[in-house]
Amino acid sequence: MGKKIKKEVEPPPKDVFDPVTIESKKAATVVLMLNSPEEEILARACEAIYKFALKGEENKVTLLELGAVEPLSKLLTHEDKTVRRNATMTFGILASNNDVKKLLRELDVMNSVIAQLAPEEEVVIHEFASLCLANMSAEYTSKVQIFEHGGLEPLIRLLNSPDPDVKKNSIECIYNLVQDFQCRAALQELNAIPPMLDLLKSEYPIIQLLTLKTLGVITNDKEYRAMLRDNQGLDHLIKILETKELNDLHIEALSVIANCLEDKDTMVLIQQTGVLKKLLSFAENSTIPDIQKNAAKAITKAAYDSENRKLFHEQEVERCLVALLGSENDGTKIAASQAISAMSENSGSKDFFNNQGIPQLIQLLKSDNEEVREAAALALANLTTCNPANANAAAEADGIDPLINILSCKRDGAIANAATVLTNMAMQEPLRVNIQNRDIMRALTRPLRSANMVVQSKAALTVAATACDVEARTELRNSGGLEALVELLYSKNDEVRKHASWAVMVCASDELTANELCRLGALDILEEVNLSVSRKNKFSEVAYNKLLNNNLSLKYSQTGYLSSSNIISDGFYDYGRINPGTKLLSLKELYLQEPSDLRAVLLINSKSFDASPPPSMEDKLSDVGYGRNISSSSSLRRASKERNKKKSYRFSAGFGSPTEDKSEPPSGRNTVLSKSATKEKGSRKRGKKEEEKLKEEEEFMTISKLAGEGSSDKEWYPPSDPDFCAYVYEVTKSILPITNIKEQIEALARYVAEKMGGKIQKEKLPDFSWELHISELKFQLKSNVVPIGHIKKGIFYHRALLFKALADKIGIGCSLVRGEYGRAWNEVMLMNESLKGVTGGLPHLEGYIVDLMFHPGGLIKLKSREADLYRFL
Repeated sequence: MGKKIKKEVEPPPKDVFDPVTIESKKAATVVLMLNSPEEEILARACEAIYKFALKGEENKVTLLELGAVEPLSKLLTHEDKTVRRNATMTFGILASNNDVKKLLRELDVMNSVIAQLAPEEEVVIHEFASLCLANMSAEYTSKVQIFEHGGLEPLIRLLNSPDPDVKKNSIECIYNLVQDFQCRAALQELNAIPPMLDLLKSEYPIIQLLTLKTLGVITNDKEYRAMLRDNQGLDHLIKILETKELNDLHIEALSVIANCLEDKDTMVLIQQTGVLKKLLSFAENSTIPDIQKNAAKAITKAAYDSENRKLFHEQEVERCLVALLGSENDGTKIAASQAISAMSENSGSKDFFNNQGIPQLIQLLKSDNEEVREAAALALANLTTCNPANANAAAEADGIDPLINILSCKRDGAIANAATVLTNMAMQEPLRVNIQNRDIMRALTRPLRSANMVVQSKAALTVAATACDVEARTELRNSGGLEALVELLYSKNDEVRKHASWAVMVCASDELTANELCRLGALDILEEVNLSVSRKNKFSEVAYNKLLNNNLSLKYSQTGYLSSSNIISDGFYDYGRINPGTKLLSLKELYLQEPSDLRAVLLINSKSFDASPPPSMEDKLSDVGYGRNISSSSSLRRASKERNKKKSYRFSAGFGSPTEDKSEPPSGRNTVLSKSATKEKGSRKRGKKEEEKLKEEEEFMTISKLAGEGSSDKEWYPPSDPDFCAYVYEVTKSILPITNIKEQIEALARYVAEKMGGKIQKEKLPDFSWELHISELKFQLKSNVVPIGHIKKGIFYHRALLFKALADKIGIGCSLVRGEYGRAWNEVMLMNESLKGVTGGLPHLEGYIVDLMFHPGGLIKLKSREADLYRFL
């Protein structure tokens, strides 16, 4: 046998690298391995990085800094399934980091991640790809990328996945996506409601919660509410509410139901099936505050529809809401109050809350929580609007004091609501008096100065409702409220400006307040507002006219018209026409000016004031005819007797010889019945006494003017007009007793003409030297202001003013109209007796112009105003 030879082992090929097992303890080394061409190394590197990233946020930051994200993103599309799976798992974890999200958006990997949701991929890839998208979708830019790359459809498909993690990640991503309107609209075509409703049956609470949150968002749209109703979604929601073990889901389920209640068809359905009754019972009997709060919010949202309010009322929702007002939780009280506010649009609900609800709301006004007070005040505001019974109920529940207290709180909404309730109450006089007695005007001053326009508007409206008598306006004036009110007239907000104008209109009802408003600039502001087409309103125009009615001097200068209801009082002066926007100087300012060639300012004044006159004038100031406005014939007669005892000479100098009067002793006055003989006799008696009188008057004017100039603190009084006082006395004595109004007017017209130079022929009017007479008066008085009684030669506008002033003193209704070129006239209304049968016995009034110049006492019928005025003037 031959010897056995041992077989030699062949050495490995020289061009093959021997396998090396590497253990690395540094992440940087593993990151470098991500660039390897070997599939096994890539798979292991991805797995190692996944495990490293799972350990915490710091590791994710480390991997980002080492540059792991970019090579990993390339592996998402690797051919090897294991590499692709491990890379997807790693991204699912890394994508929770904000910096990683930002880099992923820049790398534009969204398409690669969405591709991993394909049906043929493994469940684990679905899980981590959906996790990555869920993390990314928390930011708006990523939402857009997911939507644009068609990520919504595969996510909805994965809601049917057998894996709960895939379902959870998918519904979470969908919840984030539907916050955007475009995604929400696209969801309708993908029939997403049925798979979502199936998720409500999941055994995992997080999946149920995310599904309810998603439904809560999409059911804000009407189309989704209909889809939910068609797929019996309400049954699923009610089952959740009826299951005590699912109480952690009740709040979100109620939010979805709240949206569904806004849909009329759904509302009818749940009412017919008894679901609504169950819902209200559930809300009332629940012990969880958030559930009660959400139930009340659901009612609030639904109650904005009138049909829903009707259904709620039929189900006695009011009882549930009143019960919720008694909750210990402030959030529930607020939600219940808001629901009552919404339900108060229903008249039946308003009546229910009259006995139940309003007393509880009044108690909430005293809460330490200002949000509670605001919500309660809102409910009361809606309940008391156009409902006097509820306003009374609020007052009877002692609501006035807490409402006024709220006006000083810090919450604008609460202040506005409380002001509204007080306004509603003030519509009834007994309640208004009660409110006024609680220092309401002082309390309103702060809201009027608020920076919030709603508060300003409501506070101004409350002023308009409560400042209906002198005491309230005085309180407002004394508390500084008028200044704040005037400031609101400047507002750029239409509602604020309108309500402020309304309040000014009410406050201008008495002279003191109107004068104060004018002093504060209200008249100027309103004039400016009314010149603007966009800013003016009906109230601003009425307020302006009402202020003008308390400042007739300005009214006549601006408008050239005084109606029969505009009664001229002492201190009135006619400056002449001024243009809109031009400021009218005060009487004091005009009086202290030196005489000039300007038109004389005509003054009406039957009063005189003790401004430290010279001793020689003391008797004159004490005389009733000189010192007081005589308003009745009886007082004038008593004054006449006293003056006769004193043998006064005062009136004789100015009005001719006394006429004989059987019923009265000689008084030294000329009357409207004087004859030419007495005039001649009187003219001879003038002379020295008239000179003395003029000298004394000039001395008095000078002293008064010096007193006004010398001391700014000393009160200034307008110059007296003893002649006008005499006119008032004489017309009261001789014309007032006439019972026929037409005869009164004619007699007064003749009297005025006599005092102003008598009858003038039209052709001789240019020769009537009244200008020289007025100039002499201005020189004598050392002022442009001329009391009307001093004028003995007057034309149209002098006579018309005197007629109006005397007519107002004795109660004859007439207007004063300014024309062009120094013209002015009076218009009166007289009853036409001949038309009584035609009008069925009713008075028929016709207008007449009173002739004071050419045929004194004549009345020109106003048929065609232009033609009649032309003939008259």
